[in-house]
Amino acid sequence: MIISIASGKGGTGKTTIAASLALSVPGARILDCDVEEPNCHIFIKPEIKEKTSIYIPVPEIDKNKCDYCGKCKQVCMYNAIAVLNKTTLVFTELCHGCGACSYFCPQKAIKEVNKEIGFIEIGKKDNLSFIHGKLNIGQAMSPPLIKAVKKYINSAKVNIIDAPPGTSCPVVESVKGSDFCILVTEPTPFGLNDLILAVEVLRKLDIPFGVVINRSDLGDKKTDVYCENENIPILMRIPFRQEIARAYSKGQPIVEAFPEYKKDFQDLFNTIKNGKFS
Repeated sequence: MIISIASGKGGTGKTTIAASLALSVPGARILDCDVEEPNCHIFIKPEIKEKTSIYIPVPEIDKNKCDYCGKCKQVCMYNAIAVLNKTTLVFTELCHGCGACSYFCPQKAIKEVNKEIGFIEIGKKDNLSFIHGKLNIGQAMSPPLIKAVKKYINSAKVNIIDAPPGTSCPVVESVKGSDFCILVTEPTPFGLNDLILAVEVLRKLDIPFGVVINRSDLGDKKTDVYCENENIPILMRIPFRQEIARAYSKGQPIVEAFPEYKKDFQDLFNTIKNGKFS
């Protein structure tokens, strides 16, 4: 089973929920796909046992063969190649590694070389498996690294995916293929606005979802009204508590700082697993 944790905006408590849920499900795996700013490790504190570099293929031009016909530029959907004044320029930061340029080059003047974009670290804490990716500084393309992280999904286990915030391509790549998505929000105007955007994305992807409202006793009731009108199940409410905020600042997940919450997260998982939403 694959459960992704997402949010329309940052700062809602998405990683807190992901870490606490993973720690509450025996034998689970947590995959941090927020590769630009991964922080699950701060709460899980795994023992890292393996590190693997991740590469994408980028074009390299053989100037002795290239006749500047411009075919590579025409087939590149991402404008990663330009042909100017008998010079072929490659912008590797824009390249998605699709290989179309080398495949269609009439002169076979393009070969693909590996470019490192980041790395994956694999570890463990007790019986919880941990995987996360880290994008190299200066790299703009996170989806290829997210795909590499998701290759470690084990279909025989419960997989918890911590997705990046927002609703852009990295989020879509992270939640794609999930059996269920938890949207973490807060009862504020900004929280509701971005929740609506995230709901639109998940409906287009046809992924079942529900909402967890963090700091539920702050703000207003507009989020509740929206969820009721849209028939979106509210799966859990976490009140604002200074003690939880202090634990967060120390890198403590909710279920470790407050063990009584472990049953709530186990109930959350069982609700999703059994498909019983009220």
